[in-house]
Amino acid sequence: MAWKLELVPVPVSDIDRAKRFYSEQMGFVVDHDTRVGEDVRVVQLTPPGSGCSIVIAAGAGVAAAEPGSVQGLQLVVSDIAAARAQLVRRGVAAGPVQHVENGAMAEGPGEPWNSFVYFRDPDGNGWALQERPAEGVAEGVGRSG
Repeated sequence: MAWKLELVPVPVSDIDRAKRFYSEQMGFVVDHDTRVGEDVRVVQLTPPGSGCSIVIAAGAGVAAAEPGSVQGLQLVVSDIAAARAQLVRRGVAAGPVQHVENGAMAEGPGEPWNSFVYFRDPDGNGWALQERPAEGVAEGVGRSG
């Protein structure tokens, strides 16, 4: 039996602002923007190429946590420098490419699975980009840092 993570709630204070950030600046696809009555709105967005989506909602209890309280969301990309450049071009305040060295963050790319870029959405929810190695490199090595 397959267990697939397909939806992660991200708490935000302003759905329209968050929808613009994730769709226009991050390039996520808007799967749906649904109103269920006057007080309930659910927006689902999916990163390009991902099998997992995020949901931002109001009045549905879906993302009832405090806006900005989700940390450690991670997107895996094949070219971290290109992904960072794309985010910066789109106005996302993305940090520099970093890697873990001797237990601390150091500037520049690292070995396979050890290159990261950090940023936050407008509410302060914390995200990371992580570069994955090319196909066939580091097979069997843990997939997240």
